[in-house]
Amino acid sequence: MKYTEDHEWLRVEGDVVVVGITDHASEQLGDVVFVELPEPGTSVSKGDEIVVIESVKAASDITAPLDGEIVEVNSDVADNPGMVNEDPTGKAWFFKMKLSDMSALDGLMDEAAYNALIG
Repeated sequence: MKYTEDHEWLRVEGDVVVVGITDHASEQLGDVVFVELPEPGTSVSKGDEIVVIESVKAASDITAPLDGEIVEVNSDVADNPGMVNEDPTGKAWFFKMKLSDMSALDGLMDEAAYNALIG
């Protein structure tokens, strides 16, 4: 998996990338009560706000980690936002995207670098 400084993880599955938030981000948010996902087919640029998460503590936006197109969303997370707290790096992924350039993944952190970031 690859990681962003915004506490997102990315896992490559064939020609798409699955995106979610890390355990650390889930813990910082507290109990998640609402998730709004983008529409499949949406073209995004790195940094675009594309997911809204509300928890008992705060509301947060998840940004596009890289340029590409949203090809699938995880409606289970929208229906059951608590999944984000239960399994943030597994069943609670947010969306799958087809990247404009797969080599852009090379600029992201590996697990060791991410763990160093969060201390």
